Amino acid sequence: MEFMLIALGLFLTYALTRATLSIFQVGKPKNLPPGPTPLPIIGNLHLLGDQPHQSLAKLAAIHGPIMFLKLGRISVLVISSAAAAKEVLQKQDLAFSSRHIPDALTAHNHSTYSVVWLPVATQWRSLRKFLNTNIFSSSSLDANQHLRSLKVQELVAYCRKASHSGDSVNISRAAFRTSLNLLSNTFFSKDLTDPYEDSGKEFKELVGNMMEEAGKPNLVDFFPVLKKIDPQGIRRRLTLYFGKAFEIFEELIEERLGNRSKQDDVLNECLKFSEENPDQMNPTHIKSLLLDLFAAGTDTTSSSLEWAMTEILCNPYTMTKAKEELEEFIGKGKMVEESDILRLPYLGCILKETLRIHPPVPFLIPRKTQTEVKLNNYIVPKGTQVLVNAWAIGRDSTLWEDSLKFKPERFLTSSLDVRGHDFELVPFGAGRRICPGMPLASRVLPVMLGSLLNNFNWKLDSGSEHIELDMNEKFGITLQKANPLCVFPIPIN
Repeated sequence: MEFMLIALGLFLTYALTRATLSIFQVGKPKNLPPGPTPLPIIGNLHLLGDQPHQSLAKLAAIHGPIMFLKLGRISVLVISSAAAAKEVLQKQDLAFSSRHIPDALTAHNHSTYSVVWLPVATQWRSLRKFLNTNIFSSSSLDANQHLRSLKVQELVAYCRKASHSGDSVNISRAAFRTSLNLLSNTFFSKDLTDPYEDSGKEFKELVGNMMEEAGKPNLVDFFPVLKKIDPQGIRRRLTLYFGKAFEIFEELIEERLGNRSKQDDVLNECLKFSEENPDQMNPTHIKSLLLDLFAAGTDTTSSSLEWAMTEILCNPYTMTKAKEELEEFIGKGKMVEESDILRLPYLGCILKETLRIHPPVPFLIPRKTQTEVKLNNYIVPKGTQVLVNAWAIGRDSTLWEDSLKFKPERFLTSSLDVRGHDFELVPFGAGRRICPGMPLASRVLPVMLGSLLNNFNWKLDSGSEHIELDMNEKFGITLQKANPLCVFPIPIN
């Protein structure tokens, strides 16, 4: 509500001073996709609410799976069906492969160097190839498996310590710390936050602050004329946070340049590639790449693990089946290793079902049309922002039986996967812009979840046998629980 009041106040003033009643283009293009009628100045912003993924899903039920809106001055195309997503993400992937860059991400010129936001061109291809070859390839992930295993062991040790002291575990916070240190060990061969302390160190707070600011609705994104003003100060704060992160990265790079022989990690690969290909990767690219990887690999992992634990606690049958599978193939009270994942199909089904009903990034990363595009006989104007509502697709009752129920069993007899080939289930996106970190997430999530389930029983409070948890969502850069999951671990042995 506060956001809308600010928007209305600023742009009523703007409209009066410029002596205009509308800032929409005159002469509406023909054959636009259907959508709600926009109001002057604010367009359809008033329809979004604080849960836009839900609001746009309801609007799509009225106007169709290919829907056109005006959000302030920005034209937006919303895709809400698997068939339409396939058209955008596969059949016409190149036409829809550019990015709509949020104003906040232009802080420190980050979007100019970031593989997430760069256009599909030579520089982007070079960085993506580097990621796929040196970080997320099977051989690279296998080489760092022992580091990830150690971090998950520390997560279990943290939960065991909490149990001994009678404390609850904030699942999201614990998973965030684990993910952060898992990545920092992969990149730098060292921890950047204390795995046993909730207060954490500077870097943990820094990443958390960046994700919080980037997830806020920003007036500048709907009314670009406000770019110079930055009325909410989001870009100014992110400039500060990015600057601090880059300083930390610079220190680590300088430290490594003085001692390269003893480490075999991502930073060494970056420096080696940069020396051999200075036209494709320079120190600024390295810092932006590291920032992308930390941002993408922490909140998404922690929110997915939290939702999975929440759904399991709300579904005793699922909990029982998961524990039975773990006991049979791993042994009660033991750690789950990456080599065990293929022997735990039901655990995999739980994670697929979690990603179906709680995709970590509900609209994926926004795309943008660089030219006018024809889509299913509609005309999508040049410069239109494109949102694929993965949340709506995952809950589409025409695709999924009992679409709102958590039923991992649905995947036991289904070949549907999350790897970008099945558009009913696209939590990582698809096509050229599919999340490069998907192979890592596919290893980390089952190991973390399986180890937590196999080492502990979990209760909402120390004396409760019945779990009642709300499923309210908090919309942001990732889709988190509105109220954090805090539960008590009871060691199995």
